[in-house]
Amino acid sequence: MPSRTYTVPTVSCDHCKHAIETEVAKVAGVAAVEVDIDAKTVRVDGDASVDAIRHAIDDAGYGVTGVTA
Repeated sequence: MPSRTYTVPTVSCDHCKHAIETEVAKVAGVAAVEVDIDAKTVRVDGDASVDAIRHAIDDAGYGVTGVTA
């Protein structure tokens, strides 16, 4: 199963974590999502498109500055 990590520099608290995980979990093809507050990353497992995940993180109120596979 593919996994990507998204850099989200404005993640700073449990509220951020919850907001992002809630929005990303709604995206079709997402098997798992985990926000690491300290690392300021969001790891997404599944076959959802990069654009769909970026859009979900944007909808939660946060911006993506990078993506690694």
